[in-house]
Amino acid sequence: MVQAIIKIDHVCREFTVGSETVRALKGVDITINPGEFVTIMGTSGSGKSTLLNILGCLDRPTSGEYYLDGTAVSSMNRNQLAVMRNRKIGFVFQSYNLLPRTTALENVELPLFYNPEISNDERRRRAEVALDMVGLKERRFHKPNQLSGGQQQRVAIARALVNNPVVLLADEATGNLDTRTSYEIMALFQDLNKKGRTIVFVTHEADIAMFSSRSIRLRDGKIISDRIIEKPVSATEALAGLPKDNDI
Repeated sequence: MVQAIIKIDHVCREFTVGSETVRALKGVDITINPGEFVTIMGTSGSGKSTLLNILGCLDRPTSGEYYLDGTAVSSMNRNQLAVMRNRKIGFVFQSYNLLPRTTALENVELPLFYNPEISNDERRRRAEVALDMVGLKERRFHKPNQLSGGQQQRVAIARALVNNPVVLLADEATGNLDTRTSYEIMALFQDLNKKGRTIVFVTHEADIAMFSSRSIRLRDGKIISDRIIEKPVSATEALAGLPKDNDI
């Protein structure tokens, strides 16, 4: 039997705001298996950000349990959670979060500095392999201000891949990009998924969700739909179909 990468078991999350209790998540159940490409959608206030923080081990449920790669997260202390985030999750953010004065290669190496088992040579080798995977090996010595927005996001994706995580967790990863560049990034995610990467992509854009193989929608802290997309749209084909005047 295949072990789930992510298992959310009747998770609730409550916050106290003044004298009121805000129920951000209300008994959410999700299972994500290896190799899935899942988008999580929802408007502001749906609980999407709260769920993302729990998935990323940045927050804990008020009740219920979160299992990441078979491990119960609630039993971990702060240091164990930090190691879990570093080794098991590859984060890709909307704003790239690259260090401005360091090269693409150095930015990609960064997560490996927290793993004392990896030598300097091995760290450099892994970073170069990750940049090659996203098509940027030739620009490895460029700094962020020498790269386009799409290239900076590719560096961020390479950084997320460098530790060989069990899941890529993307938070509105196309939110700062134009349509053409967004589709290029989604084509990259689709390629990574075809190679076996498990991807959870949080977005509010319906057209982005159509590139995934499964779409989960939240509203008012509950899952209102969880559907398989039998024939995901090819981002490469969508890119080819864009009008030429969208070129940058």
